[in-house]
Amino acid sequence: MPNVNFVLADGTRRTVEEVAGRTVMQAAMSHDVAGIVAECGGNLMCATCHVYADPETADRLPPVSECEDEMLDSTASPRLPTSRLSCQLKITEDVDSLTFTVPDAQL
Repeated sequence: MPNVNFVLADGTRRTVEEVAGRTVMQAAMSHDVAGIVAECGGNLMCATCHVYADPETADRLPPVSECEDEMLDSTASPRLPTSRLSCQLKITEDVDSLTFTVPDAQL
């Protein structure tokens, strides 16, 4: 199973193992990763699953869709070039061991 790495707002690092096909948001929620609110349940309607992809590996992710791009404009924490909504990122073997930083605010 692929691993997903999270860096929490306090600097704590968490690595979780998750089944391919689920999303980064689902991995965070099922492993109680602090800071991912996922208010809309992954329906691309709230931007409370905002994460920052590691700049060194962000190019391994699929491109931002038009809808995700619009939602990223409403994040509680500043939007950065590597900002993504974790509900839109499917876990695959290709994205094994990617790292995402959880911002300090989601609401």
